[in-house]
Amino acid sequence: MDITTAVFVAARNGKLKLIQKLLSNKTPEELEALAEEKTQGGTPLLAASRYGHLEVVDYLLEHCKANVELGGSVYFDGETIEGAPPLWAASAAGHLPVVKTLLKHGASVNNATQTNSTPLRAACFDGHLDIVRYLVEHKADMEVANRHGHTCLMISCYKGHKEIAKFLLERGADVNRKSVKGNTALHDCAESGSLDIMKMLLKCNARMERDGYGMTPLLAASVTGHTNIVEYLAHQPRTSREEGIEALELLGATFVDKKRDLLGAMKYWRRAMELRKAGEKSAHLSKPPPGPAVPAYGCAQEVSTEEDLEALITDPDEMRMQALLVRERILGPSHPDTSYYIRYRGAVYADSGNFERCISLWKYALDMQQSNLDPLSPMTASSFLSFAELFSFILKEQHKGTLSTQITFHDVMPVLEKSVREVERAVAKRDNLPETPQFTKALSIILHLIFLLQKLPCGPEEDHQMKQTVYRLLKLNPRGPNGFTPLHMAADMATRCVGRYPVGSFPSVSVVALLVECGADVESRDCENNTPLHIAASNDSADIMMLLLEAGAHFDATNGEKKTAFELLNGMVVGEHVVLFPVNFVSLQCLAARTIVRHRLPYKGLISEEMEAFIELH
Repeated sequence: MDITTAVFVAARNGKLKLIQKLLSNKTPEELEALAEEKTQGGTPLLAASRYGHLEVVDYLLEHCKANVELGGSVYFDGETIEGAPPLWAASAAGHLPVVKTLLKHGASVNNATQTNSTPLRAACFDGHLDIVRYLVEHKADMEVANRHGHTCLMISCYKGHKEIAKFLLERGADVNRKSVKGNTALHDCAESGSLDIMKMLLKCNARMERDGYGMTPLLAASVTGHTNIVEYLAHQPRTSREEGIEALELLGATFVDKKRDLLGAMKYWRRAMELRKAGEKSAHLSKPPPGPAVPAYGCAQEVSTEEDLEALITDPDEMRMQALLVRERILGPSHPDTSYYIRYRGAVYADSGNFERCISLWKYALDMQQSNLDPLSPMTASSFLSFAELFSFILKEQHKGTLSTQITFHDVMPVLEKSVREVERAVAKRDNLPETPQFTKALSIILHLIFLLQKLPCGPEEDHQMKQTVYRLLKLNPRGPNGFTPLHMAADMATRCVGRYPVGSFPSVSVVALLVECGADVESRDCENNTPLHIAASNDSADIMMLLLEAGAHFDATNGEKKTAFELLNGMVVGEHVVLFPVNFVSLQCLAARTIVRHRLPYKGLISEEMEAFIELH
């Protein structure tokens, strides 16, 4: 273990004497340099601050002159926080003496992490009132929001820290500040279920406003199932009769899907229907006229009479469809919860073996997501992955003869088309699409869907439809990890890891063959100048190598390390029936090009551009 790591470990464990011994013969310059050297977990000062070792913090600051602001990575509440300064770590962990020492030595009270979380926000998140008070007294800015626009007041409300919320309100925190998505502290409080904090906020003139999804705090409480908040807000003078009705109806839907309490749902739906009735001073409030019947819901319609409502209790499945209808009407298709619970209900059907109903609901949810969410939304990607895993499971069980359900080409093909459409949407939205995990995941899922689709019987028209869709994908020239094309990915073993459960098997000869047939460039290069042939060689896939070579791949083309695919093979004989001899795939032109490269003979400007490009391949 080098001395930097040793000092870091000792600081993390509070071993002051060990640190003094390790640094006993160091000059002041060397001490300062060591104190600022980072390991994977940051500096020694950050480690000591995180675990509250005050004596070590004092020693590093005073004797080693450690940089009080130098941040690093710290692990909190199951999450790695990047760029956290020592003051943030001490505040989050609740070490007030360390906080005082760091501020005394000049730490900036508002120095934030990479996500713009300040030490004050960290203390609010974990409920350290004493540190919150101390930081505010030392000029901490209560209104600095993180990258999502969440303020210190919002997070204290969401976490249910009443005394901290009270202190911030007394110090003038903006009670109506909005986040990036338009929610306020009232929304956060409604989601957490803290009625006492809710009352405080309302006394401080908090406004009942809608967020970016059109949600009021009352509806937010209904979605999360906090009946105490719903009951309180529904009886506020500022809440209209119609808002109260919708809150009760939505709360009933939450009792069906989240709490699995059908009787509880009936109670709230009855109350909502009573409120809709005409009274002495108010007119009858009818539900909006029903829209077109949704086949995924079994063409169910919302009930509008007491008799129809009471009849629901004899048909639990019909009640579950009512919950989906109510949620879609009130929240709308753009709210994430709408499609989430449609998918959830589909998964419940799948668990009971009703795969047809599951697929129908999931396709309806997927259409909703693609119409309302941003391209490559995590929720949409999750839907595609769920489809791939479900299809894979059914096909395997179908092969064993344990399922009566049959997956057909026409079940899988629409999902493949929609997944390619998702990539098209993403590419159209951004001129220079960055390499993102979500984009890579989308490409991987598409390849898995192609793998599954090839296992299903189809006629000439269906085969043409599949190839046309693959051609649409290739025309976009999408790039995955390290600049991989779909052809690189199909030849790579890492592509098999796409979710929790196995779907397709990669490298895949059949997927590679289809991509090549649909026009994939066998000479495409990744960020390290590897061709698909190099990737196939690295994965010891002789069948794929032979297929690529027959499609025109250059066997002796070199990558960024000037290695050919053959040099990446573990041996000449790779498959059971495939023997690769380099001489069979090298032309006289290739030998001449390699000779020019090996002997560094001048050629640029002396031959055609096509010949120059051919030489540079080698």
